[in-house]
Amino acid sequence: MIDGSENTPGNRWRPVVVAVMIAAICACQSPGASAEEPTPGPEAVSGGGQETAEAQGASVEPQGAAPGDADDSAFADVDPLPEKPLVLVADPIEPVNRAFFVFNDRLYFWLLKPVARGYAFVVPEFVRIGIRNVLTNVVMPVRLVNSLLQGKVKGAGRELARFTINSTIGMAGLFDTAKNDWKIETSEEDTGQTLGAWGLGHGAYLVLPFLGPSSLRDAAGLGADAFLNPQTYLVDFETGVAIRAGKAVNDTSLHMGEYEDIKAAAIDPYLAVRDGYVQYRQGQVAR
Repeated sequence: MIDGSENTPGNRWRPVVVAVMIAAICACQSPGASAEEPTPGPEAVSGGGQETAEAQGASVEPQGAAPGDADDSAFADVDPLPEKPLVLVADPIEPVNRAFFVFNDRLYFWLLKPVARGYAFVVPEFVRIGIRNVLTNVVMPVRLVNSLLQGKVKGAGRELARFTINSTIGMAGLFDTAKNDWKIETSEEDTGQTLGAWGLGHGAYLVLPFLGPSSLRDAAGLGADAFLNPQTYLVDFETGVAIRAGKAVNDTSLHMGEYEDIKAAAIDPYLAVRDGYVQYRQGQVAR
């Protein structure tokens, strides 16, 4: 049927159909209607993906790392200590040293420890600490001279300051006022450390009766320390021996159980004490 405008009914709906088809084609080409999202390129994976992982607290494995490195890093120290080379010492007279070690061990358990335990029961701890402070203050010249011989001017200054403060305000060294109030620590230097700082090695390991672990170098240092110790000139030999024995008892009462812990944790206590002593002295020299 033809109307007055000479258009059939189909011709009237043709523009509408064309418009609907164009809208459908545009909708199919829009990004949101795509069933598959485009695969991100290498830059997107290494850039945006890494930032997302870091933002969520995930650990990102560095490039070139082995597959097992990520698992191993979980057990690594956050701030690992610097590695120090293991210092070895010659022990040519080990049978003799072991004999003296047994002697000192029996002396400790049979005499020194029982006396120190009874002494600690009678004498309060603050008194024993005061006695240790006095004896430490008296031997200041040993630390002062060896600080100077090692070129540690600040250490020598600390020793002079400590001696002045503790000998006056600290009541002749009874109280460590320099450390408690002024935070001035002792230098803890001796002739054995000075010889080590000058490049002299231990030589051979020694176990001295009554004195314990030492070495040829440190044994020679003990003689020089005795020369610098004012007690050598202020008291006679017998009194000096009594003071040293009293110091051993006093110090043992303040460190009761430490030697027992070393023996309990060691397969061979002799080797544990020897190696521990060498490493400890090496640390003091390197300080």
